[in-house]
Amino acid sequence: MTSGHQTHGTAWDPPPLMTCALTREAGRARQFLAAGRWRPAAADREAAARVLARLAAPLPSRRAAAPRVVATDRDRRLQRILRTTVHHLDAGAVSPPAAALLAAVARAFLPWYGVPNPPPAAAAPRYGTQVAAAGGPATAPTEAGEALLPDLITLFAALASAGPDGTVALTPQVEPWQIRYVGRFRHYARPAPGVWTARTVHCPACGGMTGPWTVTCDRPQISLGCPCGVITREHGLAFSEIWLLLPDT
Repeated sequence: MTSGHQTHGTAWDPPPLMTCALTREAGRARQFLAAGRWRPAAADREAAARVLARLAAPLPSRRAAAPRVVATDRDRRLQRILRTTVHHLDAGAVSPPAAALLAAVARAFLPWYGVPNPPPAAAAPRYGTQVAAAGGPATAPTEAGEALLPDLITLFAALASAGPDGTVALTPQVEPWQIRYVGRFRHYARPAPGVWTARTVHCPACGGMTGPWTVTCDRPQISLGCPCGVITREHGLAFSEIWLLLPDT
C-alpha cells in the first residue's frame, strides 16, 4: 500500500490521499494476525464485517448510464466506506488496534466526507477542503481511492473471520502516541435530522481554544494539553473529531 504523499501530479490533479497512517497500521494488523498476537473480539469482528461490506460493495448495474452518474456511484461507494468506518470508530466498542486501523482508513478516505453528498447543514463537520480545478467543480482522487480497495478487502476479510466463536480473544498492545496541533477542535451534535450544532472546545483553566494543543492518545482515551499546563480528558470530543484534523503521521 503506497503512501499518497509519494504521488505527485499536476496543479490540475485532485489532492493525493493521506495514507501514511494507513500503510503503517495495515502492516501492523497483518503482522499481528499472522503471528497470532491478535485474535479479534466480537466487537472487532463485527466492525470489520460492516466495513468489509462497504469495501466490497459492487457498483450499481445501470443501463447506458451517463459518465456523470457512474462517477457519482463510484464516489458514493467510497463515501460510504468513510462514514461506516467513522461510525464504528466513534462508537468506542472496538479494541485499540482495531481503532488504530479504523482511524487510518478514515484518514485515507477523508476526501469523500462531502463527495458526492455533503452534510446538509453549515454547522456540520468540515475536515479539510476540496481542491477544485480552475473554473470547475471540486474533485476527489477517485481512482486512487479505488486502488486501495483490493488490499483493504483482503485485510478486513481476515479480521472479520479471525477468532471464531469460542476462541479466546487476544489483543496486542498499542503504544501511545503524542502530537502537537495548532487550531480549534469542535464537537458536533445532531439533535434532529438535518439539524447540527457545534461547540468549540476550550481549556477549562485559561479558556484558550487554538493551542498549540499537545494531543496524547492512549486508546481509547485522548487527552488535550494546553500551553498553560492544564491537561483535559473530559473534552467530549469524538475520536474522529480529533484524529481527522491532525497531520498524517
